[in-house]
Amino acid sequence: MKKLPEALLAKLAKRTQANALRQLGVQTDKTDFSSNDYIGFSRSKNIFDQTHHYLLDHNITQNGATGSRLLSGNHEIYNRVETEIANFHKSETALIFNSGYDANLGFFSAVPQKGHYILYDELCHASIRDGIQLSNAKAYKFDHNDFEDLERLIDKFKTEDGSIFIVTESVFSMDGDSPNLEALAQLSTKHDCYLIVDEAHALGVYGNNGAGLVNYLGLEDAVFARIMTFGKGLGCHGAAILGSKELQTYLINFARSFIYTTGLNPHAVATIGVAYRNLQSQSENIEQLRENIIFFNQEKKMTGLQPLFVRSKSAIQCAIIQGNEKVKTIASQLQEKGFDVKAILSPTVPEGQERLRFCLHSYNTKEEITAVLHALSSLVF
Repeated sequence: MKKLPEALLAKLAKRTQANALRQLGVQTDKTDFSSNDYIGFSRSKNIFDQTHHYLLDHNITQNGATGSRLLSGNHEIYNRVETEIANFHKSETALIFNSGYDANLGFFSAVPQKGHYILYDELCHASIRDGIQLSNAKAYKFDHNDFEDLERLIDKFKTEDGSIFIVTESVFSMDGDSPNLEALAQLSTKHDCYLIVDEAHALGVYGNNGAGLVNYLGLEDAVFARIMTFGKGLGCHGAAILGSKELQTYLINFARSFIYTTGLNPHAVATIGVAYRNLQSQSENIEQLRENIIFFNQEKKMTGLQPLFVRSKSAIQCAIIQGNEKVKTIASQLQEKGFDVKAILSPTVPEGQERLRFCLHSYNTKEEITAVLHALSSLVF
């Protein structure tokens, strides 16, 4: 078999030398502090069974979508579930994409045009950045959650002919913190900008029945588009872009990651619909997660670990431990003690910001939380 070109082999060697080579792991029976399954929906037998019965009740036995949604793949179940999602989030429409990555790629490559400006938080997810790179608009990042820096950029460009798109996340995936969305919405309205909020890590965690931070703050009308990703709190697969009917029509016509791909199969779409219904019927999972977040933050103080952690009131808690080798070693030692905690290495995060990323869940017990933090304390002090 033909080897990789030398230039690519050199890139692999460089990453190996930096102790940053990525490798696929395997699922374990260790205590879960790494998955995005915040409220346990991915492991829910009830959701599995309800999805099966839903398909049988609607006489759906097809395994594949058979094509893109514009050809043969737009099964009737899509329309039903998208309507349910839109109603749940108090949005005019919802348009399902195959993943959060596809949704961000499709939106940012298609909506902002030449002559427009995209101003995005410097810690926005890679999928947002990749979509922006495919856009013909000019893009500038602003300092993380720094609205003075953002307004400086708005003032710089607002006199020129072109729309301004402001991009942020309601919960950032690596720090677990949130922007002041109310202040950001006011700023966006003041300057007549288009506000886009990625709610990937807020769905199932914040808001009424886990509807997200925008919903919790009542800012639906101030936000141009919301990206809801289902692979985290909803425990399944896919994503939806929420917005006006005009935006939905535009995306169907111009978002290439929507147009030129086979749609999700009916089983996947049914799982999304069932998971949304369970958000409303299993509020105890969300409440238990919120209790665990509070308890984790209390235990950080009790163990003296708080200075290591990025301030967060979300399910994502990160302890900064500089250096790929050091953070990988501590993660490995925690795993040997039975805790599935992952190291986040540079270049995924900037050099010097390497970290242990703890994801909290409704099914983590207080005893498990105490034990993992005491284990971490014994390794770093």
